[in-house]
Amino acid sequence: MRLAVTDACIFIDLIELHLTSEFFSLPLEIHTTLDVFNELYTEQKEILKAYRSVGKLTIHNLTSEEKAHIQEEKFPRSLSDNDKSVIFLADKLDAKVISSDKAVRNYAKSKAIEFHGMLWIFDKLIEYKLISSLEAIARINFLFSKNIVYQNNIELNTEKRKRIFLWSKLEF
Repeated sequence: MRLAVTDACIFIDLIELHLTSEFFSLPLEIHTTLDVFNELYTEQKEILKAYRSVGKLTIHNLTSEEKAHIQEEKFPRSLSDNDKSVIFLADKLDAKVISSDKAVRNYAKSKAIEFHGMLWIFDKLIEYKLISSLEAIARINFLFSKNIVYQNNIELNTEKRKRIFLWSKLEF
C-alpha cells in the first residue's frame, strides 16, 4: 500500500463530489496534517473523522521542532503554512502528494516528490472499479462546472476531455 499526503482542496472536492468513500477504498494509506484538517468546515471534519476512526486516515500533529524545520526551509511565498506542512510530511514519510493546488504540485516536483491531483484520483477510481466510467464523466463534469480553478485551466480542461473520450469507450 502506498502512502499519500492529501491537502484540504482534495478533501473538499471529494466530499462535494460524494466520492469520499470511494477514495478511501483505494489501496492508499492516506495522511494529512492537523493544520490541513483544521482548514475544513465542521461538517467536512465530521466526515473525515469517520475514516480516521477506522484507520483509513492518519492525521499528524506536527511537533514544534517539525514546525521550526518547516519555517527554516526555503519554500516559495506562494505556499501557505498548511501547504508547507503537506510537503514536509510527504517528504518525511516518503509519500506522494495529492493536491489540486498548482503551487504545491510544482514545489513537490522540484523536490522530486511524486504528486497527483483530482484527475489521477478519477483514473484510480475507474481502474479499481470503484466508480463506473459514466459516473466518472458525470462527476468530473460537475467538478469542472463548480470549481473556477478547473474552469480556467486550459491544461486541465484538455486532460479532462482526453479522459472523457477514453472513459466513454469503457464498458462496465
